Amino acid sequence: MKKNTQSENNTSLIAKGMEIHGELHFSGILEIEGLVIGNIIAHQDAAAEVRIREAGTVRGVIRAPVVIVNGLVEGDIFSSNHIELASKARVTGNVFYHLMEMVLGCWVKGHLTHMTSAAISQLNPLALPMESQEMDSPQTAGLHNQH
Repeated sequence: MKKNTQSENNTSLIAKGMEIHGELHFSGILEIEGLVIGNIIAHQDAAAEVRIREAGTVRGVIRAPVVIVNGLVEGDIFSSNHIELASKARVTGNVFYHLMEMVLGCWVKGHLTHMTSAAISQLNPLALPMESQEMDSPQTAGLHNQH
């Protein structure tokens, strides 16, 4: 993966009390303590990390190499490198991940699907169901583990 050292030093904050509606495209670090209603998508091949803090809420798809959740996510997460679900993480949606760290106390209401980084990068998050539901449609068949 090509690294952009300039973007690694960029940090953007959506502070408590802020509310953003619409799709966000970013590189660097995006910290969320407010509310985002819309999709969050890292620029392709960018060093990017999304951090949802305890007070933060995201209602939409998240697509980034690194995702750290300690707040609420209502939507699917596509993490091609590493996802961390901290103790106060609450996810209602499917999680597609390469490497995962889960701390005692977090919860996920949806499917957890381990995939290679390349396979996650090729998935189209807008073609998959956003809400936690059985993934039996033809477009998603074979993308999840049966338990």
